[in-house]
Amino acid sequence: MRIHHLNCGTCCPPGGRVFDGTSDGLHGHIVCHCLLIESDAGLVLVDTGFGTRDVRAPRARLAEFFLQLNRPRLREEETALAQVRALGFDPAEVRHIIVTHLDFDHAGGLEDFPNAAIHVTAREREVAEARDGGALVGARRYRPGQWDEVADWHLYPMGGGESWQGFDAVRDLHGLPDDILLVPLAGHTWGHAGVAVRDGAGWLLHAGDAYFFRGEVGLEPPVCPPGLAGYQRLMEVDRGARLANQAKLRALSLSAPEVRLFCAHDPVELALLSGASAPAT
Repeated sequence: MRIHHLNCGTCCPPGGRVFDGTSDGLHGHIVCHCLLIESDAGLVLVDTGFGTRDVRAPRARLAEFFLQLNRPRLREEETALAQVRALGFDPAEVRHIIVTHLDFDHAGGLEDFPNAAIHVTAREREVAEARDGGALVGARRYRPGQWDEVADWHLYPMGGGESWQGFDAVRDLHGLPDDILLVPLAGHTWGHAGVAVRDGAGWLLHAGDAYFFRGEVGLEPPVCPPGLAGYQRLMEVDRGARLANQAKLRALSLSAPEVRLFCAHDPVELALLSGASAPAT
């Protein structure tokens, strides 16, 4: 399999270095790190970032609270649809999309790929449909208009399954090779999951929003800029589960060099994995 690392949405929240640990100036810089996988089952996306409809009509699609807080740039050339085309593929070849969770900045492009089967935990779809996103952000994180035209859902339980690298309930995915696994990582949302992909050097683990900053894995004790740490607390639904899963990911990062971890929003991780320079801030 060949794996492409994409940024499907740039956000510039206020706070600069206090938020992202890197940026000079008044605003931080975070990305929406997605994957495009060339597989025997067709093209596979892991998350979609913002979609074309989000870019063209943001206030009809996204909560004003998050537009003001995250300050997304919403560039059409950053959508997964545009990047699939730029890589020389027909978007109709995208047969599967695995969603770590259904937050607005991860699921916005689902309807850009009407031929794709959508894979997500059953718990995540349940709480997203109920708009059960936690006490503070509540319904604003979930935007059902981003997925109300999806017809082909494949839903997976949070329990049962197999063990992988110390994580339980890992799932093979319907119609996909066993080199791609769903790894439940609840806490950020009730049905949040990571996605593990076997490559030539071992495994990649897209941890979604189980952590937000590269210093939260690979280091003991972990470090995270205060603004980003506050944002994680704002978005969590279960602090105990989130911190427990972070600790498991950190232990994995320190003990298993064959597993390369990354999260959805760290631009330095994206730059390292894509082979590009870190984005200008």
